Amino acid sequence: MATIEILGATHAYELTPPKASSSPVLVFIHGWLLSRNYWQPLIDRLDDDYQCLVYDLRGFGDSQSPTDKPPKTESASRATTSGGAGAKDNAALTSADVDATRLSASNYSLAAYARDLGILLEKLDIDNAWLIGHSLGGSIALWGASVASERVKGVICLNAGGGIYLKEEFERFRNVGKQLVKRRPQWLCYLPLIDVLFTRAQVARPLARRWGRQRVIDFVVAHPEAALRSLLDSTTEAEVHRLPQMVSQLQQPVYFLAGANDRVMAPKYVRHLASFHKLFQNGGANVIEIPNCGHLAMVEQPNIVDTQIRRILAESVS
Repeated sequence: MATIEILGATHAYELTPPKASSSPVLVFIHGWLLSRNYWQPLIDRLDDDYQCLVYDLRGFGDSQSPTDKPPKTESASRATTSGGAGAKDNAALTSADVDATRLSASNYSLAAYARDLGILLEKLDIDNAWLIGHSLGGSIALWGASVASERVKGVICLNAGGGIYLKEEFERFRNVGKQLVKRRPQWLCYLPLIDVLFTRAQVARPLARRWGRQRVIDFVVAHPEAALRSLLDSTTEAEVHRLPQMVSQLQQPVYFLAGANDRVMAPKYVRHLASFHKLFQNGGANVIEIPNCGHLAMVEQPNIVDTQIRRILAESVS
C-alpha cells in the first residue's frame, strides 16, 4: 500500500506495474461503507494485461486524515494485530457528531470525490484511464468522467444506476442509513458470528467468510462524517435528478453491469440511468445483466465481470 496527499487527506492506493503504453489504466472506485479490498478478485484476473489503480475514498478504509480518524482504543489495536485491517473506535461519538443539520458536504459530495479522483490521476500521471465504479463509486466515476474528461476514456458502472427520485423510498433509505452510521460500536467486530451475517447481506448467495469479516471492519472503520455526508448528498432529489443529465452529456463510452438479483439497485433502475447515454440507443447494448448476482458483482461473479470488462475494452479501444 502506498499513500498520497490530496487536499489535506492521506489517500491509500495500490498501483500495479505498467503494461503496454497503448493499454488503458483501470481505476477502481469502491462503494459506500466499503474499501478498495473488494476489487482484488478482479485485479488478480486483469493485471496481467492492464495496469490497475485501486484506492480508498476519503474517509473510508485507510484513506483517513489525522483529523478524520476516530481515536484508536487498545481493543482496536488488538483488532489490527489479529484481523489485519484495523477497526477503529466510533463508539465514543455521539449522535450530535453525525447530525445532518450540522454537516457540510464540501469534502464528501460526489463532486468532491470526483475532484479527489481528478487530482489523483494527475499526481500519478495517468492520462488514459477507464473508471470502474461500484454503487456509490459508479456515481463518482460518472462525475469523474465529466471533471477529468481529458484523462478518462470510458466508464464501467457495477451495481450503479438511478435517476428516479421516489420521495418516500429515499427518505426511508436515508433514515436507515443515518441510524447505521450512528450505531457502529467498535465491539461489533467481536460479536460472535456477525461476519456470517455480513456474508449474506445484499448478495444472491453467501460470500466466503473472509468477505464477511472485511465488510464488518469496513462498516466500523468508516469515518462518521464521510459515511453520513456521502449518503445524504448522493440521495438528495437534486442530486438524483442531476445524474441522468450528466450521463447524457458524457462523450466517453459508458457501460453498466447490473446484478439480476440486486435488491439495492434493481436492474430496472440501472437500465433507466443507462438509457440517458447515447450507447443505449443501440438496443440497450451498454447494459449487461449478470445472473445469480446481488449488489457485490465484483466479489460474487468476478469471472463474468472480468469477461465483460475485457469485451468492453476490446470493442471500445479497437
